[in-house]
Amino acid sequence: MQVEVDLPNHSYHIKIEEGCFSEAGDWVSHLWQKQMITIITDSNVEILYGESLVNQLKKQGFTVHVFSFAAGEASKTLEVANRIYGFLAKHHMTRSDGIIALGGGVVGDLAAFVASTYMRGIHFLQIPTSLTAQVDSSIGGKTGVNTSFAKNMVGTFAQPDGVLIDPVTLKTLGNRELVEGMGEVIKYGLIDDIKLWHILEEMDGSIDSILDNALAIIYHSCQVKRKHVLADQYDKGLRMHLNFGHTIGHAIEVHAGYGEIMHGEAVAIGMIQLSRVAERKNLMPRGISQDIYNMCLKFGLPVHYAEWDKDVLFDILSHDKKASGQFIKIVILPHLGSATVHQIPLEEMRDYLEK
Repeated sequence: MQVEVDLPNHSYHIKIEEGCFSEAGDWVSHLWQKQMITIITDSNVEILYGESLVNQLKKQGFTVHVFSFAAGEASKTLEVANRIYGFLAKHHMTRSDGIIALGGGVVGDLAAFVASTYMRGIHFLQIPTSLTAQVDSSIGGKTGVNTSFAKNMVGTFAQPDGVLIDPVTLKTLGNRELVEGMGEVIKYGLIDDIKLWHILEEMDGSIDSILDNALAIIYHSCQVKRKHVLADQYDKGLRMHLNFGHTIGHAIEVHAGYGEIMHGEAVAIGMIQLSRVAERKNLMPRGISQDIYNMCLKFGLPVHYAEWDKDVLFDILSHDKKASGQFIKIVILPHLGSATVHQIPLEEMRDYLEK
């Protein structure tokens, strides 16, 4: 399967195929001329796939270096980015050389941010190995690092030269790491893809059901992401629909401490909380919040956050990128499979944090 992201100034393909990681070197050689490549990965993924990718690239005639950092959301910082800049400079990486992001969402966000800012931008590729990265963060060109104030507060828009997705890599994830990716998959069904929602309804929620249906749910998710990116590359209109559940979700991630609550887990809680309040305000159809709750519960996603503190969460989300002056934009669902942006006074966001 292949999904084309045909942006006016930078088109690229998303290749989705079981077992395609074994052909990654050949894939890269068809996209790039011989050059120096730095693979950016984390301590978990390097053990699983680092050596294989290095060997494949060297066989194709590339000069290869590897930068690995401690796995986890806590590493997605300007401090780690600065260490990578130093590594690239030490190895004399130039603007004609490239970066490959090999790993999950943290790796992809951080590596793409570094690529887009080192020497004002060098080209890069994404090889995502987690479900969250395969269905969401590796596609569309958003890069970013976290600060103590907000998640992804510092970032850029920069498109990769290609994305290689091998669903087989999901088999090396722990159960929690696999399941958290379903938060984003469920979101796609809710905001745009009824067929995907029906696929999810037919699944039994087990780990095996996720792995067995991985190709289909990844493809559907990528198609939804592609549609929104093509319509609104810089996140000012339609693309904002992809943020359903994220305003509250990101606040939970910051409050809990980066990495304590995984991204997809926080998104699941955020979708449920926002939907319950929006339903009470007659902004979403009756019963939809229970449908979202049931779907998240079926796949083993958390549906509550034990340390809920509405005042602290409100303070955190006031720094959210969707806030503008004294207003904030939230995403609601007029009906299943459709989303819209709803602007409210920032102060009203307190209502959406009421249990």
